[in-house]
Amino acid sequence: MRNVMKKPLILLMLIAVFSMGISGSAFAYKENKQSKEDGKESLNASTAVTMIVKGLDLNIDNIKFIKKPEATDYYTKVKNNSSYAEDFIIAQYNGLGIAKDINPSAKVTREQFAKWLFGQVSHKGNYAWIEIFQSVSDADQVTDGYMDSIQKLLIAKIVSLDSKQRFYPKSYITRAEAADMIRKTLTFIKNTKPETPDTSDLNQVKITSEKETDSVTRVILSTLAPHSGYGLEITGIQFSKGVATIQYRVVQPDPDKMYMQVITELKAVTYIPSDYKAVLGVVKPTAHFQG
Repeated sequence: MRNVMKKPLILLMLIAVFSMGISGSAFAYKENKQSKEDGKESLNASTAVTMIVKGLDLNIDNIKFIKKPEATDYYTKVKNNSSYAEDFIIAQYNGLGIAKDINPSAKVTREQFAKWLFGQVSHKGNYAWIEIFQSVSDADQVTDGYMDSIQKLLIAKIVSLDSKQRFYPKSYITRAEAADMIRKTLTFIKNTKPETPDTSDLNQVKITSEKETDSVTRVILSTLAPHSGYGLEITGIQFSKGVATIQYRVVQPDPDKMYMQVITELKAVTYIPSDYKAVLGVVKPTAHFQG
């Protein structure tokens, strides 16, 4: 009698285990499929910027501010209380070159993402680039000022072309593509040693200070350049024992533009507490033009 009762019980247990196996497999399949679908999702600007900032571990820890920076100090459409506001501020100080009127909800193209990534690579160090130009069959679709970034990322093997040498610059970048480019950027930075920057043509930077208010001093950095295509920007300020050390860098001309050779004075301005003395710090790596 006991044997007769055991058989249905064992059968029910086997059915239950089999059903759980099928259910688990179905769930895993559904989860895997969802993951693949998420990878194909096109990114908006807020997500793209956050991915770059988090993926490359960017920060502004080395900069001390008189006033806490807010997103609206740099962008017209990024709200200060948004979840991604801090990422946009960090991006501002890490060379991404994001447009002031960027719409956080707007979709990001492949060329746009490439330009932001290259802006960060340039900010990170002055890397030597071999003088080659890869043919891009849809180059006529690339926005003026973006090709140099694409070419450099091709050399660095951060981006690639398809079998017909197309880059698809105007296509919206997907999460999977963005993650792959960020991963390859990390590999490039890890394995490539930057050169010592050559700013011999713009090394006569002068620093002057003026009273702004009783508590704030206006600091001006200036130098002469061969033409107006060059730029001068302040990259950070270190405060210690009554001294504010101003770090700066030279921005190279846009390679896609022509400039009249006229000696031009470049200036960069910042503000420090009036009880600090401003001095020049070590020049940071030369940056490429950010459009």
